[in-house]
Amino acid sequence: MKSFFIYSILLLAALQASAQAKQEIFFADVTIYTEAGKYYLTGSRGGSEGPQGFALLESKDLKTWVVPAQANDSLGMILTKGDHTFGTKGFWAPQIFNDKGAYYLTYTADEQTVLAKSTSLLGPYQQKEVGPIDGSEKNIDSYIFKDTNGKYYLYCVRFNKGNYLYVAEFDLKTGTINPQTLKRCFDQTEPWEATPNYQSAPIMEGPTVIKLNNKYYLFYSANHFQNIDYAIGYAVADSPYGPWVKYKNNPIIHRSIVGENGSGHGDLFEGTDKQLYYVYHIHNSSDKVSPRRTRIVPVVKQWDKKVNVYQFSVKGDQVIVPLMAKK
Repeated sequence: MKSFFIYSILLLAALQASAQAKQEIFFADVTIYTEAGKYYLTGSRGGSEGPQGFALLESKDLKTWVVPAQANDSLGMILTKGDHTFGTKGFWAPQIFNDKGAYYLTYTADEQTVLAKSTSLLGPYQQKEVGPIDGSEKNIDSYIFKDTNGKYYLYCVRFNKGNYLYVAEFDLKTGTINPQTLKRCFDQTEPWEATPNYQSAPIMEGPTVIKLNNKYYLFYSANHFQNIDYAIGYAVADSPYGPWVKYKNNPIIHRSIVGENGSGHGDLFEGTDKQLYYVYHIHNSSDKVSPRRTRIVPVVKQWDKKVNVYQFSVKGDQVIVPLMAKK
């Protein structure tokens, strides 16, 4: 009995030490890129968390994260302010993608969308000519989608008495849009997109686009990010430009589903287990918005024979709290 008691104490101490050796991740506007059996996480970082730019974390299981062993520095920075990059502040909402062996990072800085490039997933991501994608007016929350016919499209947010989602054909080589193709995706039309808990102009942002069976699915966040009802829904179209039909059971990620306030602005990705996931951020606590915390939730994809589209939902009781292992 004595030996069992001692074993129990030692086990409890080991578990406590293990918990203390890890800490939550405070990335907002998050994205996860998957390659060679590993996950790579980046997102918006608080201004007090080191240099302006983006850091990258690595994981094999979505639960425990570390700075990659081959990272350029101890913080895992992949893009840094002033290092052949556009932007002086407000480094938000990154997206990593690979095309024909080259790595790209699109992001927001100074309320402009930007494209940077690297020969390595771990960066550094830089620009030959420092500048935004389209400096004609403010635009944020960029997402680059490559269609099955090889064409690229830039989805982003533009301001017009609110935040609205737009799409335009994109030239990856020059890093510019075709302004003649620029089109607003849709307006604020649904009650869940404008709840009274935080009054604001219309806000729809944080786009992710996928294509399945010749249908386009646009996932987006609505409400002000400080609203406890900040949430995620999606719309479906037959073209990258729409017209978009919003899912009747939106939102699919909301505090009533995942149990935490301000659940929004992330990215959809496929895991190494072929399971779909959505990574997003939540409010820091019930009475504090920032620094926002990172979350991951499994996504359910079901074919609806009646309308010939997929329907998406999430497993709100299986939310993953990603933790960073301390060195």
